[in-house]
Amino acid sequence: MVQLLKRKSFLTGLIAVLVLGLVLAGCGQKQEETGGEIMLATTTSTYDTGLLDYLNEAFTEKTGIEVKVTSKGTGQALELGKRGDADVLLVHDRASELQLVEEGYFVDRQDVMYNDFIILGPAADPAGIKGMKDAVEAMKAIAEKNSAFVSRGDDSGTHRLELRLWEQAGVEVEGKDWYNAVGQGMGDTLRVAHEKEAYVISDRGTYLSLKDDLELEILVEGDPVLFNQYGVMAVNPEKHEHVKYDLAKKYIDFLMSEEGQELIASFEVKGEQLFFPGLGIQE
Repeated sequence: MVQLLKRKSFLTGLIAVLVLGLVLAGCGQKQEETGGEIMLATTTSTYDTGLLDYLNEAFTEKTGIEVKVTSKGTGQALELGKRGDADVLLVHDRASELQLVEEGYFVDRQDVMYNDFIILGPAADPAGIKGMKDAVEAMKAIAEKNSAFVSRGDDSGTHRLELRLWEQAGVEVEGKDWYNAVGQGMGDTLRVAHEKEAYVISDRGTYLSLKDDLELEILVEGDPVLFNQYGVMAVNPEKHEHVKYDLAKKYIDFLMSEEGQELIASFEVKGEQLFFPGLGIQE
C-alpha cells in the first residue's frame, strides 16, 4: 500500500511537472511570436523625412518586433532583397517592383502610400522653367541652357525617374560639364544642389522636411509623370529560407491596417503632410 501511494505521488508530481513545462513552453512561444527583429531595406526618402522612426516606433510598441533599417537608393534596396539580405522592403519604383514580384523574388506587395516628385531650382531660374506643366520639356530646357543640374546618380527611384525624363527629352547627359551625379541620398543631393545653385529632382516629402535650410524653389510640379508610388513587400521565403517572413508579413499588415494608414496620413513636418496612404494614380 505504501509503495502504491508513493507510485501515485510520483505520477502526480510527474504530471504536474509536464503540465508546468507545457505552460512555460506556451508562454515562450507566445513571446517569440510577438517579439523578434526584422531587417527593412528602404529608400532614403522614408528615412530622411523621419517617417520611418514614426512608423517603426508604433509597430514595435504594438508587436515587440524591432525593425533594423538599412537606407539605400531603391535599386540598391531591391538588390539587398534579391540576395536575401533583408526581410522586407519599402521602396518606390513600382514597375521594377511588380516585375520582381512576377519573377518570384518578392511576395505580398502592397501599394502603401504615395506623394510626388518635383523639379527644384534657384530663384533666378536660368533655364526659365518656372510654371511649366510638362516635366520633359522642362528637362529639355535645362539641357539647352547648359544649366547646372545635380543628380542623385545612385540608381534610386528618383534617379531612375530622372533618367527616364532625360531619355524622353532626347538628352544625353553623360560627360556634360553642367551635369553632376553625386551618388548620394536625397537629403545630401538637395544640399549639393543648394550649394551649386543647381536644378534637381526630389520627392516632395524630403524637400518639405529640409526646405528651411535650402535656397531652392519648386519650379515644376503636377505633371502625371512625376507621380511617386511607394510599395512594401516581403522577400520570398522560397528563394531564401532564412528570411523572417512571418515577422515581415506582420510589418506589411501593420502598415496596411487602418492604424498604419492613419499614421502615414497624420505624419507632418512643420504642418505639411508628406505622404498619402494607399494607392494613388493607377498606371
